[in-house]
This record gives sequence, structure tokens and C-alpha cells, in this order.
Amino acid sequence: MKLIITLCILVVVISCSVVQGEKEGMQMDDKAISVLSNLVDDNEPGIQYIVVNKNATILDHNVGLSNIEKGSLLNSSHTMAAFSMTKALTAIAVLQLVELNKINLNDSVSDYIEHPYNPHISIRQLLSHTSGIANPIPLKWVHLSKEHGSFDEASALTKVLNENPDLDAQPGTEYSYSNIGYWLLGKVIEQVSGKTYSDYVTENIIEVLGLTSNEIGFLIVNKNNHAKGYLKKWSFMNLFGRFFIDGNLLGEYEGSWLHIKNVYLNGPSFGGAIGSATAFSKILQDLLSEQSKLLGEKSKQLLYSQQQTNAGKNIDMTLGWHIGKLNGVTYYFKEGGGAGFHSEMRIYPDNGLASVIMTNKTSFNSRKILNELDANYVEN
Repeated sequence: MKLIITLCILVVVISCSVVQGEKEGMQMDDKAISVLSNLVDDNEPGIQYIVVNKNATILDHNVGLSNIEKGSLLNSSHTMAAFSMTKALTAIAVLQLVELNKINLNDSVSDYIEHPYNPHISIRQLLSHTSGIANPIPLKWVHLSKEHGSFDEASALTKVLNENPDLDAQPGTEYSYSNIGYWLLGKVIEQVSGKTYSDYVTENIIEVLGLTSNEIGFLIVNKNNHAKGYLKKWSFMNLFGRFFIDGNLLGEYEGSWLHIKNVYLNGPSFGGAIGSATAFSKILQDLLSEQSKLLGEKSKQLLYSQQQTNAGKNIDMTLGWHIGKLNGVTYYFKEGGGAGFHSEMRIYPDNGLASVIMTNKTSFNSRKILNELDANYVEN
């Protein structure tokens, strides 16, 4: 009888704990949804936000519009330009080739491809942004999607290298962000794999996870499922950015928002991925799992290993991710922004969580907003 009573008490305690956990989870979700709702009016560009652990989606919520002119609501399947979030895919691709002994992180980049910089710049330094290669603002390193069939990437890269042949710092001496560096990594991947960068990533990352070209890739395969990108009418970029960007990229005003036409970046490896927040979350889920389909455990740890300068000074970079802290918890992130879109994805390995936020408007403080949203789920 005592055993039966004890078991009954255990069942009640466990049931109460489960109910309490579910209630707390709902409260966290409600807080996040409230924050998102307050960020967007009914007639504005939208936001995709998703939080996952290794096994499941914790919250997947969307607000705002994918198309202001048509009044179309943004949903989880809509794709957006991810821009520099692509660099995380490039880093994974390089580490995959390291696992196959086709690349050594400490090898000179010049062992694989030609470039005008210091011949001793290493693969590791490109990944960690310590190569010293300059980072001119790449506002004009884009072309309209309708022009992609005739676009010559090799000529575009040669032009950029010829216009920016000097280093801003000696290799390995300091952190210095560089889109050119990751463009060169794309060329290394191509040289080693014998495939185009986009084909390599598609075959070895996207398809390995069971994702389709409708969810993530390097082309807009369904215009009806691709959110339109926007720029606020009364904004610094709209008022003065016209002096720096090609006027052919600008569409029509839709209410108080200027539509930016669909573009592709000239260098896909530094910012060419196009996908939904849900698709990017699948990549993060794989990295959270014990048995990643993308990387072995040793390579996965390199994504979380803080890098140093030649002098041994720590920098807030790993081999592919920036390093941040929220509520005392270390996270690794990659932000992306450009013509009509802004995004950021994070992974919290110690908490077994990851998040992605994507929006179809250029100006967006993803760091601040993700801090507020993720704080509902991240505990020290």
C-alpha cells in the first residue's frame, strides 16, 4: 500500500512539473510574440523568427508583410536574401574539405589560388578575418537577378582585386572584417572540389540535410515565394545611398517603403545564400546534434574555438562565427544585411539552442532585437 501511495505521489509531482514547464514555455513564447508584434505595423515589411533545439522547433513566428503592394502576409516558407549569413556556410564547406585532407587550415591561400596579396596569408586567417585584406563597402558588388545568366563572376572578382590590391594590416596582426577574404575562400573551395561554390554547398550542405532549392539555395526559384525587399522612404540610406548604389536596383514606392529589386551578390561565398529562417535553423539544429551530418566533432569544435592574432591576443571570432554573450551565456553568430533585407542567426551550444531572425527591410537592429527575443529562452 505504501508503494502504491508513493507511486501516486510521484505521478502527481511529475504531472505538476510537466504542466508547470509547459506553462513557463507558453509564457516565454507569449513574451517573444508580443515583442515581435510591437516591432511591425500591419502595412510594413515582415519578420521571421525561429528558436530551435537539436530535436524540435520551440517557436516559429512571423509578423508583417512579404509584399506591401499586394498586402501578402509573410509566412515561414518565404525566402529572403541572407547576405553575410552565407559566410557560415562557407566556413562549414572549408572545414568539410579540411576533414577530407584536401585543405590544411595553415596552408597559404596562394597554394590553391592566385591573389595579389601577401603570399603567406593562410586559410585560417581568411576564415577568422585576420588576413589584413581590405573591406571596401560592397554596395556595387551586386547584379540584378534577371542579369544573372550573363554575369561573369571571374571578371567581377578580378576587377575588385585590381581596385583593392593593398592590405589594411599585416596578416595575423589584428581582426579586420573582409568580404573579399570570403570571396577568395569560395574560389579555394572551387579549386579543391572541382565544383562551383554554389554546387558544392548545395550538394554537401543543403541536400545532405534534406532541404530543397525552394527552401534555401543561391537562386530565387519561385518569385511568388520570395519576399520583396524594402528600404524605408525616409531613411539615410534612401536619401543618400543613391550616390553609392546603382539606380537600376531601385523599384517603386509602396506606401512609405521603397522596393529594392531582386539582386544576386557578385561573390556567392561572401553573401549569396537565399533562404527562409526555418531553412537556416535546420543547419543550426544539425550543428547542435551529437551526430552532425555536416561536420565531425573535431571540426564542429573549430566553429566554437576562439581565434588569436600572431601575438596571442584573443579576437571575438572563431573559424566562421563572431562571439557574443547574452545573460552570461556565450553564443556564436553571423549577421547579414544588404539590399532590402537583414538577418542574424545564433547558436548557443551550452544551452542546446539556436535562433534565426530574418526581415525584408534593410535597416534593422538584429543584435538588439535578438537579445530581447532570445533572452526569453537563454538561461545561465
